[in-house]
Amino acid sequence: MLFPRKPRIGAALFVASIFGIALLAPVLQSRQNGATPQEKAAEPWTDTQVLHAADLARELGTAKDGTTPTIIYVGFRTLFEGGHIPGATFRGTASKEEGLADLKKWLDTLPRSTNLMIYCGCCPFDRCPNIRPAFTVIHEMGFTHVRVLVLPTSFAADWVEKGYPMQKGL
Repeated sequence: MLFPRKPRIGAALFVASIFGIALLAPVLQSRQNGATPQEKAAEPWTDTQVLHAADLARELGTAKDGTTPTIIYVGFRTLFEGGHIPGATFRGTASKEEGLADLKKWLDTLPRSTNLMIYCGCCPFDRCPNIRPAFTVIHEMGFTHVRVLVLPTSFAADWVEKGYPMQKGL
């Protein structure tokens, strides 16, 4: 036997404790800074600017001429082509500079009082790379009636699978 039993156990415990400390270090650091793991940055929109799928579907079903919001899809083009909310317009992938530029150029043609509703649905809403940059640009351009469609899981799960209307193509 090369090493006695007690030192091997001690060495294993030492390695395990170092590994455990390395895993816990980010959590301990964030708590020292006053943050908890559940905290996240505040959203750029207010609660009154949030719209859920059932509410939008109901709104679209009862809208009269001129009251339907202008629906803007700000996600990935291939997903838009695969299926989107009827009447939605694709205005560039907002996580990319060229997408934001396309969105800004198009928005410049609209009155700032236009009833806008933006959505993506590419992935879980809390991790979407497109919705926040799009909302920020629209807000900074001075639009006064902007809402965000919250699709917690994805467009497929939270819109299509619920049986709400959808169209394909551009």
